Amino acid sequence: MEQARSAIGLSSSAFAVGSTREADLRCMLRHSRAKLMHAKSIGIFMVKGDGQMKHVVPAVRATATFDYKNAAAPIDAGNPTFPSFLPPQVQHLQDSAARAIASRIRRLPVQTSLTSNPIMTSCVKPRVINKDLPPVLLLHGFDSSCLEWKNAYPRIEKANIECWAFDILGWGFSYSENLSSVGVAAKREHLYEFWRSYINRPMVLVGASLGGAAAIDFTLAHPEAVSKLVLVNAQGYAKGTGRKANFPKFMAYAGVFLLKNVLLRTYASLLIHHNISWATLLDQTNVGRLHCLMPGWAKASVDFMLSGGYNVASGICKISKDTLVIWGEEDRIISKDVPQRLKEDLPHARLVFISNSGHLPHLEEPEAVATLISEFCRT
Repeated sequence: MEQARSAIGLSSSAFAVGSTREADLRCMLRHSRAKLMHAKSIGIFMVKGDGQMKHVVPAVRATATFDYKNAAAPIDAGNPTFPSFLPPQVQHLQDSAARAIASRIRRLPVQTSLTSNPIMTSCVKPRVINKDLPPVLLLHGFDSSCLEWKNAYPRIEKANIECWAFDILGWGFSYSENLSSVGVAAKREHLYEFWRSYINRPMVLVGASLGGAAAIDFTLAHPEAVSKLVLVNAQGYAKGTGRKANFPKFMAYAGVFLLKNVLLRTYASLLIHHNISWATLLDQTNVGRLHCLMPGWAKASVDFMLSGGYNVASGICKISKDTLVIWGEEDRIISKDVPQRLKEDLPHARLVFISNSGHLPHLEEPEAVATLISEFCRT
């Protein structure tokens, strides 16, 4: 299981492509392909020759629905118009929450030292401005996008909280083609300049999975920008990208393009969810890989891997902010001892487990996660 997680970049090192033995990878691919072919045989979807997937739901199965608990976001998705910089495949998403959030993604200019021109930075802007409460900024996980917060974001906003969903530099839908680096230092500077330009008051910084490491790194570097910290199934003790930082570029690119593979992304969806049906699996896979279709995605992913990644373990005990650790108790990605270790190492931490959820509780139990974050803002 750990080797399968490594092959799709979901190990504790957050980028383990290439470290899996070839035989293990072939075995994992056969396993995932068998499951997908079973899905095809019962009429859910098929794999086409170009590697893409297509729904083939027959009339008798037309009643199949998405079955995330409370997945329908408390907003009207309707028939939204999507920004032109998103990949055209966004039109094919079926999840109403994903479509609603995607239609709200905007690009804002952020000036940094990384390039002479502002970086056009993708995010979901708040509709609520409440100066009585700290703003919330949500960071997604490894090789993901702000769409990861599609279920929880509208619930936090409904609690009358100013909420931003931010795309970490090099992932998501920001323009990053001409950047010389999207490593840890570049990601930190970009986030800081975004905060300084558009928020500019202490915020509740929320990081999920590898976004948790990014949140820890940012809090250590810019404590004045953070009022409180929320870590959701956070990777805090991984030692960067490890040996993969020394890969030749051709091996790094091979690993990165593997991450784009539909079969592997589907297998990843199976791993990170505690309970997901075949009726939802394909669409959630397409939501999760939409940003991989952006120009510059491969180069940015390789640059991050070769940069060494996040290594924040030694700094965790130095964080003095009040911290809420939220943990999906059925997580199959991160070691089970990590949540308790975070609680012990963080001086002012509270740990809350979310039942019936895996590595991404904000997707599977968005009401519970949003309520915890909203209440944390108010205390």
